Amino acid sequence: MTSRVPHSLDYLTEHKHERLLAFHDPDTGLRGAIALHSTKRGPALGGTRLRTYATTEEGILDVVRLSEAMTYKAAVARLPLGGGKAVLFADGKEHDPALRTARFLAYGRIIEELGGSFITAEDANTSVSDMGVVKRATRHVVGTSVEEGGSGDPSPVTAVGVLYGIKALADELLDTSSLSGIPIAIQGLGKVGMALAELLVAEGATVTATDVASETVERAKSTLGIAVVEPDAIFDVPCAIFAPCAYGGAINDGTLPRLTCKIIAGSANNQLQDERHGELLHERGIIYAVDYVINAGGLINVAQELAPGGYDEARARELTAGIYDTMKQMLAISRREGISTQRAAHQMALSALEIGEPATI
Repeated sequence: MTSRVPHSLDYLTEHKHERLLAFHDPDTGLRGAIALHSTKRGPALGGTRLRTYATTEEGILDVVRLSEAMTYKAAVARLPLGGGKAVLFADGKEHDPALRTARFLAYGRIIEELGGSFITAEDANTSVSDMGVVKRATRHVVGTSVEEGGSGDPSPVTAVGVLYGIKALADELLDTSSLSGIPIAIQGLGKVGMALAELLVAEGATVTATDVASETVERAKSTLGIAVVEPDAIFDVPCAIFAPCAYGGAINDGTLPRLTCKIIAGSANNQLQDERHGELLHERGIIYAVDYVINAGGLINVAQELAPGGYDEARARELTAGIYDTMKQMLAISRREGISTQRAAHQMALSALEIGEPATI
């Protein structure tokens, strides 16, 4: 069975996005798009990813889907923020330092033109230093360096939040408060995936991981002492918990039947290729830790830069720890109503959006 791939503009309409801005800077060759799904609870905050896409349409569809997830992530985390996201289309030229700087300056000017409706931060293949360049053209950016008054790389806090979510799930579903000896498979050892692997090893979990970058895999194997497999083989690894930490769409028609896990809990955005895969997981008895619930730590962290008193790391960590209780709340709704965790999380997000009185940062 194959899924119909929606056109990005159809998706935009069906999912009630507020705005999609596609842009091109003639002077630098920068191409990209910013999607604002909702600003009902506040300005849309979302990362900027730099990525090569097979087609422009694929990239546009990615950004509109990601922006919607950011709306729900902020709502479930009770942040006074909306959902947005940006993608910059990689063409290989961004490896030139001077051109990269020029492009991120141009990108900052584009964000400034939005008048504060969109606030960005780093994401896949962008960095704290890139955000520092953006900040030279607009104040609507978070996740800059500590020296510039920011909170730095949010990846470690995202990983901490995922760990809290995994612990809540293990407590509820594996009947254990300890991860010692629990077999966990990690797909993707990027900034968050590697940080999560380190945390899980420290907890005593039995970790198997993979990544498309062989040098990254070898580094994880030698420094963490974990087992490693080829990228496609990760779906066949016997495990209790499968953690997608790479790009979206890891759970699809081809991979879902191969999974042996009881729980899917990772840091990637849009882990399901299609919404129906959440229902298929539910039918198989596999609990899905909905991505925008479990991976909210990074958003919670950078959002603290917007607090009246400025960034407070202790406060950010305290709020991130709340993912443990949020995960248990999602499971309780799923059990009580006999629905998938995907639907339970959506209920939680819509309820927060309807309240209209978001908590302050």
